[in-house]
Amino acid sequence: MSISTPSEPKNPSVVKVSGKPAAKPGAKPGTKTGTKAPGSPKGKGGGPRKPIAPVKVGGGRNWGPIALFAAVGVIAVGIIGFAAWPSFKPGGSAYSWQTRASQIDGIVNFRENGTQLPQEHDWAPQKYEQNPPVGGKHNPVWQQCMGNIYDAPIPNEHAVHSLEHGTVWLAYRSDLPANEVDKLKNKIKGKQFTMMAPFDGLDAKVSLQAWGYQLKVNDVNDSRIDDFIGALAKNASLEPEAGCSGGNTATGTTPLTEQQAQQRLGGQG
Repeated sequence: MSISTPSEPKNPSVVKVSGKPAAKPGAKPGTKTGTKAPGSPKGKGGGPRKPIAPVKVGGGRNWGPIALFAAVGVIAVGIIGFAAWPSFKPGGSAYSWQTRASQIDGIVNFRENGTQLPQEHDWAPQKYEQNPPVGGKHNPVWQQCMGNIYDAPIPNEHAVHSLEHGTVWLAYRSDLPANEVDKLKNKIKGKQFTMMAPFDGLDAKVSLQAWGYQLKVNDVNDSRIDDFIGALAKNASLEPEAGCSGGNTATGTTPLTEQQAQQRLGGQG
């Protein structure tokens, strides 16, 4: 006799119903299924998420480019300063010619010491207190001063007229060695408002004259020679409109007479 065992009841067919799913047993009313509470950490399994390591952002300055620009700036300032130094050094061209002249060691300024230097024209030979002269009465004809190199003494009276026009007259001792004379020529040749000539009985190797100024040196390499020329040539003129072309080119110690000037130069003066 067989005994039948009752079989477990089968689940009824599932019927989909539209709407919200039923809440899980034990869920609080009003809580969405599968939604985590605000502020709860996310992660697999609902466990707390590991903290994310902060990304370090460099907050300091990048000093490399700044240092480079600073170095370039210092170099640029140095170059500009070096280039400007000849102008702004004591006696440089950025100063007035009077200031530059006053800063030349050993220069004598006859304009300020009360020496009388009349500007009168006179055909007669003159006697001067200074040797070589630095101004005073002079011949109506000037000595050409376009950077002329004279190989023999020139008349003082013509040279002084050139000083009035703004010339620097470089006189050198007649017995100066040829190699030293050549060095002096390089300072004068071709420079307007300058001229050079030997001078008998000079008490120094070189004597430089401008109207009312004089400097004597005993070394042809003395930098003051260039300083004197640079400061006073043309600048010391008493007749700014007067030039240096034309004039007398003859050498000798006797000035031209009026008749000679008429014959040679057509009365230039």
